[in-house]
Amino acid sequence: MRNHRRRGLTALATIASLASVSVLAAACGSDGDDSENDGKVSITVEGWRPGDEQGTIDAVNKLAEEFMKANPDIVVEPVEWEWSAETFSTQLAGDTLPTTFRVPFTDTKGLAERQQIADVTEYVNELPYADEFNPSVLAAATGTDGKIYGLPTDVYGVGLHYNRHLFEEAGLDPDSPPTTWDEVREDADAIAEATGQAGYVQMSANNTGGWMLTTLTYTLGGRLQSEDGTTATVDNPATAEGLQMLHDMRWEDDSMGKNTNFEWGTINEAFAAGKVGMYMSGSDVYNALVTTNQVDPDSYGLAVLPLSDSPDAGVLGGGSVAAVSAKASDEEQAAAVLWNDFYREKKNYDPAAAEADAKVLAESDQPIGTPTLPIFDEPTWQGVQDAIAPYVNVPQDQMSSFREGIFDQNLIPEPSSHTQELYAILDAVVQKVLTDENADIAALLADAQGQAQALLDS
Repeated sequence: MRNHRRRGLTALATIASLASVSVLAAACGSDGDDSENDGKVSITVEGWRPGDEQGTIDAVNKLAEEFMKANPDIVVEPVEWEWSAETFSTQLAGDTLPTTFRVPFTDTKGLAERQQIADVTEYVNELPYADEFNPSVLAAATGTDGKIYGLPTDVYGVGLHYNRHLFEEAGLDPDSPPTTWDEVREDADAIAEATGQAGYVQMSANNTGGWMLTTLTYTLGGRLQSEDGTTATVDNPATAEGLQMLHDMRWEDDSMGKNTNFEWGTINEAFAAGKVGMYMSGSDVYNALVTTNQVDPDSYGLAVLPLSDSPDAGVLGGGSVAAVSAKASDEEQAAAVLWNDFYREKKNYDPAAAEADAKVLAESDQPIGTPTLPIFDEPTWQGVQDAIAPYVNVPQDQMSSFREGIFDQNLIPEPSSHTQELYAILDAVVQKVLTDENADIAALLADAQGQAQALLDS
């Protein structure tokens, strides 16, 4: 990486000016009570999810204290918060959002167009690594106007999460997870037969059905939209093949269980409770399984997704953008970007920062070493991995299929236009296939194709 000293000093000088403008911040709607904070800029920040264990809360609060020692003119208050597309607008209107929070890659452009998150280009460009992002990753934080609306974080590739204990009960080798979709189906059937639990489960609710159907389509070489986001391609052979596989697993094999109404949180809960043999989700979900669902680490395995022989087959990649409320003042926006650099981004490029972060997490027994993907380049990523190696406490040997295989897989971004609305359309398709043995897949896809194209044309 290039020398960052000069540009880093520029960034610090910019943020240091917060002290001289703190009176203005009070007039611009600062979140805190500046009379109690001696004129400091106060921000609230996304700290932990509902249901997270006390160790997670303690770790975030300790990092906030360290940040405030280094930035005495900023007061940071971590709060409980979790992204929900259904409640975001209500929270924004009711002034109950934190100053800064994470939003999915897929939502950033729409939120920016609706002026619900702030243009923070000025502050991001002052960071020492502003010109060193992976362009395809930074694009997720960039609006259609070319401006930057946050820092990309938590980049993942979707993987196959599996319960090693259920594999063993079914006579399967947990060190040899399935490598084809036929093997997934066979192993799911064996698990259901031997244990009475669902061998494989597919998310289907609150847009996660569409998210995972898109993922399945990608692994089979299909796409749901043209690259420019103007043409729907929902009615394609790969999606039909994926739906037929889900239908057959549900109705012919009876290997998916009776509960077919899962979303991100509920499927994690069921998996951690030992009720699910396999499911698809982002590679970083192990953190939530530990801190929110108390999964048994010995039971956990992570593999790369099976890919078809199609040259277009690949894995859905995604992530989050650390955004800032559009209602934040300029001073709060600058402080929020500095916090997100400290808390979320610096550990992705600076080995010393990564090691310091790992030390704090280790003290409260938080997961360290869960697989993510490079936000910058692979050598930078490897340097960070080397720095945190002494602190790694996740069962990486049980994740070796993913860790060793993901960089050889083609990573494909989510559909670029009206993503969440498209996922909602596809939710209904997945739900119909999983709840109606006689579902007409061809008719469902034709109808969804019409809805999706109308959406893109609107």
